[in-house]
Amino acid sequence: MRIWRINFILIFIFLFGVIIIGRLFYIQILNHQYWRALAQGQQKSFVSLKGERGEIFFRDGRPLAINRNFDLVYATPNEIKKPAETAQILKLVLNLDETTISKKLKRDSFYEIIKKKLTEKEVSDLKKVNLAGIYLGQETGRYYPFGDLASKVIGFLGGDDRGQYGVEGYYEKTLKAEDGFLEKERGPLGYLIDGSSSELKKGSDITLTLNYNIQFVAEKLLKSAEENLDFEEGEIIVINPLSGEILALANFPNFDPNQYSENTNLEIFKNSSIQKCFEPGSIFKPITLAAALDQEKITPQTTYVDKGAVKIGGYTIYNYNKKTWGERTMTEVLEKSINTGAVFVESQLGHQLFLDYIERFGFFKPSEIDLQGEVFSQNKEFKKGYEVNFATASFGQGVGITSIQLARAFSAIANAGKLVKPYIVKNDRENLGEQVISPKTASQLTAMLVSVVEQGFAQKAKIPGYYIAGKTGTALVSWSGLGIDKKGYSEKTIQSFVGFAPAFDPKFLILVKLNNPKTKDASASAVPIFRELAEYIINYWQIPSDYEYF
Repeated sequence: MRIWRINFILIFIFLFGVIIIGRLFYIQILNHQYWRALAQGQQKSFVSLKGERGEIFFRDGRPLAINRNFDLVYATPNEIKKPAETAQILKLVLNLDETTISKKLKRDSFYEIIKKKLTEKEVSDLKKVNLAGIYLGQETGRYYPFGDLASKVIGFLGGDDRGQYGVEGYYEKTLKAEDGFLEKERGPLGYLIDGSSSELKKGSDITLTLNYNIQFVAEKLLKSAEENLDFEEGEIIVINPLSGEILALANFPNFDPNQYSENTNLEIFKNSSIQKCFEPGSIFKPITLAAALDQEKITPQTTYVDKGAVKIGGYTIYNYNKKTWGERTMTEVLEKSINTGAVFVESQLGHQLFLDYIERFGFFKPSEIDLQGEVFSQNKEFKKGYEVNFATASFGQGVGITSIQLARAFSAIANAGKLVKPYIVKNDRENLGEQVISPKTASQLTAMLVSVVEQGFAQKAKIPGYYIAGKTGTALVSWSGLGIDKKGYSEKTIQSFVGFAPAFDPKFLILVKLNNPKTKDASASAVPIFRELAEYIINYWQIPSDYEYF
């Protein structure tokens, strides 16, 4: 009996040993990867790391958007012994909501960011309180050294680490880096220590076509003019009409991309030059004359008799200030900015050809400039074909365009009839488009635009020693353009001037546009701004004069 008991115990021990060995074999041999991963999961933590975003520079290498280190504070909740007391102290030191802090301190996590971009005082105070489970760290963030300079060109890096507006938005894929991770492991005392990390790849840097000095002066002129003219919005575009390079794209008002979240009105982020349509007014007349000249329906010397008004259907179209000019040439139509003269030219050309040339000049499609959010008008109302619509469009009312489209169209006149594609980031691509008018037409029209500055309404644009080609525009703003459901036009105006110099060997083209300045017309608002900037560029680049003057 005793031997049987001993044998039973031995058999039991043997079977138990077999079970244990079998279990160990299953765990350590057959299923070891699973249990190894589970153990590592308890001992290791993986922290996401952001790669370094590509940076943005002026054409001369000055930084517009760069990366720099900012201090931050983070928590390891498992190490915090007194979460309520810790949350109370952090609230006082960091000026944060206590409830939000408490939620983060209760999470089952090794790494919870409490606050980014700490001030020097916040860093100093955190070091003094020395809270368990609360650590200081650093991360790379976006910084804009020049504040609001060219802000509507650059855009900003949003809270989700994605580019918003401008270059930051358009070139998101180029600038964005490849993210990685940092492996953290518990040491002998239970504290997390850094381990291996994956390779991070920086995004590509970008160099803009913007000239720092021209951009700075353009924005300075807008700020100064706003104080005197009290306009609502202002724009200046400076472009190389032969290549499409944007040398300056200035807007007023601007914003500081370092503090973009402080702006509650999203309209401040819009770049009016590419994101807002307007009726251009008389600045559009050269486009009408370009089409008729190109089709040989008129010459610069063709005359017509102005009676001060013209009736189209049930509508009467008047000249500016209801003035009557009598017999005038086509050159004088531009010099004096005669509305009825533009209507006459369109009638000689014909509606379909007029429509075709507007399309050829690029007004029914985007310019495809490399900035985020470009808009354009399909001009559906204008295209309905009503007689009066073609008449008013001939002098720039009832047709919607953007400033960049207008600058592009005038560049074709300066560029012997060839359209260019405007661009903001330096590249080696060919940017020339189609031949929209003949070189002969472009030359004729340039001479007529020089006459506008020499003898017409734009004489304030004259710079001694240089031939300047240009045209003014003072357009009424429609009620619909103000967001009001009402037909007709308000008393508000958009005053603009576009010009290029030297007229017969262009080096630059400038467009100035002001929304509702407190002046009668563009000759007193936009034209003086053009002259000051053009004179600056001429001196800055030391452009030789066209003729001697005393």
